[in-house]
Amino acid sequence: MPLLEITDMVVGYGRIEALHGISLTVEAGELVTLIGANGAGKTTTMRAVSGIRPLTRGTIKFDGQDITKMKAHLRVLEGIVQAPEGRGVFPGMTVQENLDMGCYTRKFATKAEYQATLDHVFELFPRLAERRSQVGGTMSGGEQQMVAIGRALMARPKLLLLDEPSMGLAPMIIQQIFRIVSEINAEGTTILLVEQNAQQALSRSHRAYILETGEVIKTGGGKELLADPSVKEAYLGVA
Repeated sequence: MPLLEITDMVVGYGRIEALHGISLTVEAGELVTLIGANGAGKTTTMRAVSGIRPLTRGTIKFDGQDITKMKAHLRVLEGIVQAPEGRGVFPGMTVQENLDMGCYTRKFATKAEYQATLDHVFELFPRLAERRSQVGGTMSGGEQQMVAIGRALMARPKLLLLDEPSMGLAPMIIQQIFRIVSEINAEGTTILLVEQNAQQALSRSHRAYILETGEVIKTGGGKELLADPSVKEAYLGVA
């Protein structure tokens, strides 16, 4: 049974239909990527999974439970946690305060559990430990992305939704972010990733879905799609 199962999902904005009946699955432990041009429906898919956008038609099942009509905050309690596009760091809060916002909905049973989770985030992102008292709005884009992912990890996700984590970052920072994403997945966290950097995403993904104008046009293993001539031409700039 897949951890996440989307069937015939239609999502619209007013009269405009953004997703035209897409279906996809994510197995527990996988890193699955959604690839596509701007406007393909990637972020809309993430918003639908997290509960921000309602479905016009179709179903979403998580861990065997139908969550199609479940409110967004209740999905967080079930273990679906998103690091959104644009990072969404609270600019007037410190790094520590931003991280603590991640466990606001999913509270810890003990202080020891909280401390162990926080220590793990600082192990993944040592720079955050060094700057835990720094205000989020004064940090670089790469540091803010670390805060956004760390905040999501503080909610102890079963499914981590990452929306464009490399957007606007320098190449060296992108390499670092993707290395950490792979590490998080290797530790057992299931990840659904939306990413424009097809090379980095596909090389690290178990599977991927190619979206075009609100429809899935191709799916397969990450490395398989990375070697696909049509994918190389359309998304990697290789003829």
